[in-house]
Amino acid sequence: NHSEHRLRLDEINFLVTKAKKLDLITLVCADVPETGAAVAVLKPNIIAVEPPELIGTGIAVSKAKPEVVTNSVDLIRSVNKDVIILTGAGISTSDDVDAAIRLGTSGVLVASAIMKAKDPEKVIRDMAQAAYKAWERYRKM
Repeated sequence: NHSEHRLRLDEINFLVTKAKKLDLITLVCADVPETGAAVAVLKPNIIAVEPPELIGTGIAVSKAKPEVVTNSVDLIRSVNKDVIILTGAGISTSDDVDAAIRLGTSGVLVASAIMKAKDPEKVIRDMAQAAYKAWERYRKM
């Protein structure tokens, strides 16, 4: 499931169930916090909330709509305490990664910022380092 190409909940359930039988890790994207909570009932391994209007814009959800991130974490956790929660959409900088983790997610989904970078490896390394530091700062590893 992807925020820009959504599947029905029954289709997601079928795919998550099938993936579990095949010992695959499942990641389901949701467009809004309420969809994230509905998907959490299906017990995928990972849920990523990505408002479609911000995908590929370079405008990070963690900065433009922080309430989407915090509401997602709260609603998803109320249904499923074990799922890994990510956020995506417009994540472009290390500061975006830090903000997402500060707001309660475990990490981020990134595509455009890496694919369009002159030095993709540097972007990946910088974001990974930012994630590690954010985890130390906000989660007390």
